Amino acid sequence: MSLSVEQFANQCREALLADPGPAGRVAVVELVQEALKDPAFVAEALPEGTPERKVLYEDPDLGFTILAHAYVGAKGSNPHDHGPSWAIYGQAAGETVMTDWDCLARPEGETPGKAKRNRDYVLKPGDAYLYEPGVLHSPRRDGSTKLIRIEGINMDRVKRQPYVAVE
Repeated sequence: MSLSVEQFANQCREALLADPGPAGRVAVVELVQEALKDPAFVAEALPEGTPERKVLYEDPDLGFTILAHAYVGAKGSNPHDHGPSWAIYGQAAGETVMTDWDCLARPEGETPGKAKRNRDYVLKPGDAYLYEPGVLHSPRRDGSTKLIRIEGINMDRVKRQPYVAVE
């Protein structure tokens, strides 16, 4: 029997209710990895025509948000964090080159923060990775990709501060 998006959301909710801290988030990473092994779940969550950002579920009590992302062609982003939130990236199709960054300076006022490249690694279908609050990272996609992402809070409501890469 395949997993529905609703069942997946309930599993994530139970894991975060059992432990709202880092261990609960690690449990959610494991749930994402399992869900990505289910072709019917991936097809339901990420059907053809999925936009770059689509909210699949937002928990009314805990605030975590499950998103579907489908990118056509190459795309990248600057170093960023998720402000006060954590984020889990789960690769469903294609590959994403992720870069971890060392924070050299946090943004202040209108001045962007500064970040130095630390390491690159590739997320392949079935991989999931947790970024705790304040951890700088950036995705680069050299081709079309699909992923499930879970945010600790809906980032549509959070103003993010920019970072620039420095040598």
